[in-house]
Amino acid sequence: MTTVRLPLFPLNSVLFPGLVLPLNVFEERYRAMMRDLLKTPEEEQRLFAVVAIRDGLEVAPSAPGLPDPTAQPEQGPTAGFGDDPLKAFHAVGCVADAATIRERADGGFEVLATGTSRVRLHSVDASGAFLTAEVEELPEEPGEEAGALAAGVLRAFRAYQKRLAGARERSLSTGADLPDDPSVVSYLVAAAAVLDTPTKQRLLEASDTASRLHEELKLLRAETAIIRNLPSLPATDLTRGTTSLN
Repeated sequence: MTTVRLPLFPLNSVLFPGLVLPLNVFEERYRAMMRDLLKTPEEEQRLFAVVAIRDGLEVAPSAPGLPDPTAQPEQGPTAGFGDDPLKAFHAVGCVADAATIRERADGGFEVLATGTSRVRLHSVDASGAFLTAEVEELPEEPGEEAGALAAGVLRAFRAYQKRLAGARERSLSTGADLPDDPSVVSYLVAAAAVLDTPTKQRLLEASDTASRLHEELKLLRAETAIIRNLPSLPATDLTRGTTSLN
């Protein structure tokens, strides 16, 4: 088993390989992370790991609150994540490559990163200014009949998109040609479908591409049927996640 240590950025959402992740960084712990990443030469990858939060707060409280209005908010890299941050996060996350890190006049950062590969968390270190994690890269195995499943998922995804477009009373526009590589299809659909975080996390953790595609096929068919009867659903972009408040 080969592991590496990377800066850790917890979010209330799931990052998939290939997904574009815009970040608005304003908390000091993540500002420190970005300042550290900027020390990496531009010709090298500026990598950090993103994990979905299982139990905790994406943005740490910044003012006294309940139940004691006089209690000062917790500070430091683990703020909002409890005594054992490893238990606060899902075990499987995604490495992000920060192609753009732009510092603002107020000291915050605008970051544009892209998911690259899945990783499993083994430990979390909170001794520095920001969290770091020891992670192991997870291989993407194709599984059985991934190609055939990908074709079926693409057909189901197109039907799902048409239902979404109809529910929003606008024309269908994906903005990009859909791929035919099974693993790319599996991650694209997982990122683009309107699903809750636990479901997306389950798709990220799938043992292989075929298993992920099989689950997506069931989900797309079910969601398409729901949209037919409940036509008011939020819009989503195809490969771009929501901007984190952090």
